[in-house]
Amino acid sequence: MGEAVRLLEVVATGPLASVQDLGRPGRGDLGVGRSGAADRGALRLANRLLANPEGAAALEVTLGGLAVRAHGDLLVALSGASCPATVTYASGRARGIGHHAVERLPDGATLLLGVPRSGLRTYLAVRGGLDVPEVLGSRATDMMAGLGPELPRPGTLLPVGPPPDRFPGVEFAPVAEPGEEAPVLGVLPGPRDDWFGADALRVLCSAAYEVTADSNRVGMRLRGPALERVRGEELPPEGMVPGALQVPPSGQPTLFLADHPVTGGYPVIAVLCSRDVDRAAQVRPGQRIRFRLRAR
Repeated sequence: MGEAVRLLEVVATGPLASVQDLGRPGRGDLGVGRSGAADRGALRLANRLLANPEGAAALEVTLGGLAVRAHGDLLVALSGASCPATVTYASGRARGIGHHAVERLPDGATLLLGVPRSGLRTYLAVRGGLDVPEVLGSRATDMMAGLGPELPRPGTLLPVGPPPDRFPGVEFAPVAEPGEEAPVLGVLPGPRDDWFGADALRVLCSAAYEVTADSNRVGMRLRGPALERVRGEELPPEGMVPGALQVPPSGQPTLFLADHPVTGGYPVIAVLCSRDVDRAAQVRPGQRIRFRLRAR
């Protein structure tokens, strides 16, 4: 007798849900961005709890609202933005489940995620990972390039891979909630800070910038003190990285996230420290952020 089929059936997606892993690094020369989870640390943690490989594919859920039904007995873990989560069994009995914890989702049970108390993106990992087809070595959906699986919708069946040989080593990982009204993100100057006035980096780090509603997985448009250029010539397109602060003619910076373009034609005044890109991915529109300059 073969192994029982294990699936996650999407019942509702909320504002946005997508399949993400750690993306497609090292393909920029082909014009393919990395994409992958916006908060890579949260994805890794959920997978470690389940003894999955750190890069196994999971669901990235923006502002809750996801509902999934288990086909087959599953183990799941939530990470990232903490949200109320309820499992309703086939019998109709319901119970809340924990965050950053290993939880059982038995056959026929439904898991519903509420709106996070803070943060923006929650990750739902399942033991064995989501076994959707790979595209260029990744199961991630790159929304800007249109690569990877289509966005889930009600009725989508997501296959679950075979469970790994190892068993989970812990049942719970205590992680403090961010709780910061205006997170302070470290930046390194450049590579085009010399295209701005001598005072521009001080201006960038002297006041809070609001995250506007015109933000998504590609990037966050920010509103705050304008950053004035001293060089007005056209900049040839050059490579971009996650965390780049690109400044268009308006002087209002855009902070690139997971699905950022491979190249850009506006100067980059500074780049977020790698460890703070995950924190930036959890900041909501309307929230403010501040920058702190780090030494090169």
